[in-house]
Amino acid sequence: MAFKINVSHKGKTIKFETENEFFIGKKINENFDGKEASPDVEGYDLKITGTSDIAGIPGFKGEEGIRYHRKLLTFGPGMKDRRKGLRLKKTIRGEEISGKTVQINTIIIKEGNKKFHDLLPKKEEIQA
Repeated sequence: MAFKINVSHKGKTIKFETENEFFIGKKINENFDGKEASPDVEGYDLKITGTSDIAGIPGFKGEEGIRYHRKLLTFGPGMKDRRKGLRLKKTIRGEEISGKTVQINTIIIKEGNKKFHDLLPKKEEIQA
C-alpha cells in the first residue's frame, strides 16, 4: 500500500507518495533519513509527528502497537468539540506504523543539500 508522506517546515508542506515498506514498524517521534521518503529530500533528517489510517483515525503517541484503542478524550487531537466539560469515548490507533496506515506526517530536523524552498512547487505549476 502506498504511503502519503507530508513533509512540513516553517508552515509550508510538500507531499510525496511512496511504496517503500521501510516505514512499517516505525513509531511516532522516530527520526529517519529523507531518501526513504523520496529522492528529492535526500540528505534531510525527518521526524515522524503523526499518522492516519485508511479510515482517517489518528495514531497517538504513547498508545502501544498498531491496533485500535478506545479512550476518553477531551478537546485536543482526535476530538474537536469545544463544549465545556465534554468528554467522549473515541477510537484511536497505536503509535506504530502498519500496512493500514495511509498518511505519515513529518517535520524537518536537518536540511540537506537542496533548500526546502527550492522543493516547493512554483505558482505556475499550481495553476496549470
